Amino acid sequence: MIQDAILEMKAPFQLMSELKYKMRSSKLCWPGDEGEERWNQAWQAIKKVWASKWNERAYVSCRKAKLNHDDLCMAVLVQEVINADYAFVSHTRNPISGNPSEIYTEIVKGLGETLVGAYPGRAMSFTTKKSALQSPNIISYPSKPVGMFIKKSLIFRSDSNGEDLEGYAGAGLYDSVTMDKMEKVVLDYSCDPLIWDKSYQQSIFKRIAEAGKIVEGIFGSAQDIEGVVKDAEIYIVQTRPQI
Repeated sequence: MIQDAILEMKAPFQLMSELKYKMRSSKLCWPGDEGEERWNQAWQAIKKVWASKWNERAYVSCRKAKLNHDDLCMAVLVQEVINADYAFVSHTRNPISGNPSEIYTEIVKGLGETLVGAYPGRAMSFTTKKSALQSPNIISYPSKPVGMFIKKSLIFRSDSNGEDLEGYAGAGLYDSVTMDKMEKVVLDYSCDPLIWDKSYQQSIFKRIAEAGKIVEGIFGSAQDIEGVVKDAEIYIVQTRPQI
């Protein structure tokens, strides 16, 4: 299989040298500085992202959309993992109603893998009018049974042109892989301030909506935004035009 062949590949010296330079110049830690084993972990994660281009679900989706699979190009985005308290996805044009004056957000406890991956349960969701950012409207409460957490690490994210191909929704079909293993934790929502602390909840929801409005203003169009919350601070990890 193609995936198996990719996972057996050795890192070309030129690629490794270029990656080392790019990571250090971006103030990211180079895994090789911690020993050969750490670099091998990083390289394995990179290969898993590349190999996900040929996963069955993505291939079948291409066929259904009548797209040439060779037209899909995969890049790997390297980022430092923020050990998030929460992760969210915001659409700055409500994708359910199509209302451009309303932001729709889904948020989960821990890292975003339980939100964008095929994990059971429902995320907490809310909408926010752009004219009233301080007054979010809760749509649903969470039922995700587990959250994913990790120590300080790197994540290698799939960054394909699948979101840009007409008639093809590529988001979520390809893998993003952390260098270190994530920990799966059973959640107890009775201890979650996002559920029981109204003041904290309102503050977090307002900050997420404010960030979404700012990002949309910068790019001049509706955005599909991924972000995290850590110690009540908002971090944007990725944004793309909303389709």
